[in-house]
Amino acid sequence: MAKINIIGLGFGDIDDLTLKSINLIKNHKNFFRTDKSPAIEYLKENKIDFLSYDKIYESEEDFDNVYNIISEDLIQKAKNYSVINYCVPKTPALFDKVTEILLEKKFKNQIEIKIFNNGGFLEKIYDILEKPITNNVKIIDALELKPTQLDINSDLIIFGIYDNIIASEVKIHLEEVYKEDYRIKVINDFSDKDKCFSIPIYKLDRLDEYNHNTLIYISKTKDDKRNYDMNNLIDIMERLRSKDGCVFDNEQTHESLRAYLVEEAYEVIDAIDNNDVDSLEEELGDLLLQIVFHSQIAKEEGYFNIWNVINGISDKMIYRHPHVFSGESTKDIDEINYKWDKLKNKSKGIESISESMMSIPKDFPMLLKAYKIQKKAAKVGFDWDYKEEAYEKIKEEIEELKLAIDSNTFDDIEDTLVKEGKQLEKTSLEDMDILWNQAKKLK
Repeated sequence: MAKINIIGLGFGDIDDLTLKSINLIKNHKNFFRTDKSPAIEYLKENKIDFLSYDKIYESEEDFDNVYNIISEDLIQKAKNYSVINYCVPKTPALFDKVTEILLEKKFKNQIEIKIFNNGGFLEKIYDILEKPITNNVKIIDALELKPTQLDINSDLIIFGIYDNIIASEVKIHLEEVYKEDYRIKVINDFSDKDKCFSIPIYKLDRLDEYNHNTLIYISKTKDDKRNYDMNNLIDIMERLRSKDGCVFDNEQTHESLRAYLVEEAYEVIDAIDNNDVDSLEEELGDLLLQIVFHSQIAKEEGYFNIWNVINGISDKMIYRHPHVFSGESTKDIDEINYKWDKLKNKSKGIESISESMMSIPKDFPMLLKAYKIQKKAAKVGFDWDYKEEAYEKIKEEIEELKLAIDSNTFDDIEDTLVKEGKQLEKTSLEDMDILWNQAKKLK
């Protein structure tokens, strides 16, 4: 079976490599991801042959293409030579995308993979930082960075910042979570502590020192009270509801908070109506607090917690957007809305338009409730093109209001259609008027 030895070169000092790794390098064909490594000097001094993949990086614009080309070439080389070495900077299982691809393909291609890590990555970084290793560290590839991965309560190490373009993208994501003047550490050379320096985030894309080793270190914001995340908000609410917390907050219940929830929702709407973005930011925070507050009470009562709420709404959004998450095709926005209503009703056990109308919350403001009812009625044809037609219908409906309430004739129309094997949504307004009049006569 062909074999690839993946050898981590650590941080450039050949003395950090194990004797076994050095012997492998001496005895087999060597393919380096890049020749930008101090270990290259050792190979040249000892007349050890090697090839690097730097030209592929230069010829390809897409990193994914680079990784796939290198991995396929390594597999072919392993088949040709039986055993080869693939040498990469730092720790391959942590930093090298090609290693990840090779590990995924090893069984499919009948390739044996053996990894030799050299040098302690975290130990080296914290030694340069001259601080003890924290028990909460998160390591992220700059090319895969998203704001949702950032955790202000952990030390972050972001690697793969090869140039100013990548640095600019990282900066944009960081400024979504951190203050722009929050100070971070940039490490360009692991053999020289003078190459480790501190800058504010907003200067991240203004440096000229970036290279294949560059990474940044961001300390957790424990001592910086200007940055908070969802976990901090949950902790704050738990503290307020604790025995040593706030007397007022401890006395609140779902029922007592009801008015505050409605009030905060209206203040959000007011900010939207006034096009007041600053107020909208504040009011959304107040509304979020209510959600966290109710979730904390439910947690104390043993029903659910904020993570159940987040999981539930995430699951619902995925379920109701099959055209996004399941690959279903859609024609236009009308079809999307139609499928949304169908999936919504299915999840709630609603099987008819009547049940859908009855599901409208009874505590809605009357105008909102009327709007919701009319919106649902319009979907099955109870709508008019001209306001004059609506005026005439209002006069008619006022006369028949008591009858409709007492006899529930709208249900009768739908029941009749069901018995005939028809759907209310596909029945014309004229046919429904006939059924309506028949239902009234029966009452």
